[in-house]
Amino acid sequence: MADIRPFRGIRYDMAQVGALSDVVAPPYDVIDPALQDRLYAASPYNIIRLELNREEPTDNAESNRYTRAARFLRDWQREGVLREDPHPALYLYEQTFTVEGQTFTRKGFLARVRLEPFGQGKIFPHEQTLSGPKADRLALFNATHFNLSPVFGLYPDATGEVYQAAEAGLRDRTPLEATDHLGVQNRLWPIVDAQAHTAVQGLMGPRPIFIADGHHRYETGLKFREEREAAGTLKGPDDPANFCMMMLVGMSDPGLRILPTHRLVSGFPGLTAQILAERLAPEFDVTLFDSGPDQPRALWEAIELEGSQEFLGFGTVADGRWLLARLRSDATMDKLVPEHSADWRALGVSILHELVLKALLGPLGTASCRYVHLLDEVVTAIAQKGCDLACLVPPAEMEHVETIASNLEKMPPKSTYFYPKLLSGLVLNSLS
Repeated sequence: MADIRPFRGIRYDMAQVGALSDVVAPPYDVIDPALQDRLYAASPYNIIRLELNREEPTDNAESNRYTRAARFLRDWQREGVLREDPHPALYLYEQTFTVEGQTFTRKGFLARVRLEPFGQGKIFPHEQTLSGPKADRLALFNATHFNLSPVFGLYPDATGEVYQAAEAGLRDRTPLEATDHLGVQNRLWPIVDAQAHTAVQGLMGPRPIFIADGHHRYETGLKFREEREAAGTLKGPDDPANFCMMMLVGMSDPGLRILPTHRLVSGFPGLTAQILAERLAPEFDVTLFDSGPDQPRALWEAIELEGSQEFLGFGTVADGRWLLARLRSDATMDKLVPEHSADWRALGVSILHELVLKALLGPLGTASCRYVHLLDEVVTAIAQKGCDLACLVPPAEMEHVETIASNLEKMPPKSTYFYPKLLSGLVLNSLS
């Protein structure tokens, strides 16, 4: 059973830091150097100094960005900038955001969740992980002994009863509020009501949890726990290192949005719509669109209207043309990647990479991809000739995540983008 626990979170003292918006940050993996500088300048207490401390030319094994993060953390706790909540709590967390002109609110709650090795319990991944980010996060875990940002987990709940049970324990209706660098409004409420805790734990127990984002942090939590156990410092089953901080959102929540991840592909100089159509013809039915900045949106609307993973959109920079391609048969994908399940092979992103970029266009060059999520980004890249081929890809849906992850299979890279990202700095979780 999934083991969900309230916990005494570590949070900023607003009297010392002022606006919460000035001290929070997105997760480390979406922070570029320019945003890092902006966050450093926002406040001397911004969580960036813990989450992604700057590298310095004089760094060495004894003094580096991890040791600096640990020092800031100790100093802020000693000075009262960060304070532990007096009572165990679940933390309601809502985010209101706008995508392509529509506004949504995603609702969930933060809790401690017992760590389980994948394949041995009720927690399932859906993405591959890389060794580099895990080594980086493990160094930070070992330096700080803290979860500085939550893993993002999803659970089945057709009626929303779990969130309603948590919300029933809400006493103070005034939230802590922060607006991030993208304009997303974040609100947080601690839930200290013991009856609400018990109700949520009972409802969550039999449900699986699918990791939406934060796979590297989750696997790092497993490694951190294993190292403590090997060192003999793990103090029983309730030791905080047996858990990770997780944001839990129902898979039927109306605000749960998976954005498409479009590909801007280089490696095919001179590729025109006519050449592309000829290459695609053996496997796809192809419809040519006109040129012009309005065509990507018209093409995307056609893909959304079909609502199928079999439809892909393409824009060729050499001649500014666009085309819609529909896969006729699964047969070739079945032959190309028989080691994967039929569900995996049917994903639009799988079809794009395995069939289009490797098999059909492979003889023309070697594809390298840049990833964007908004149509405006695609239009800009085309106008600036920042790629050779723009690929519009339908996003994987929640049922794809659930089915493929439940089979202990990983989805292709960049299959999902759950927007918006969860903020770091709203609540911290001690692992000691």
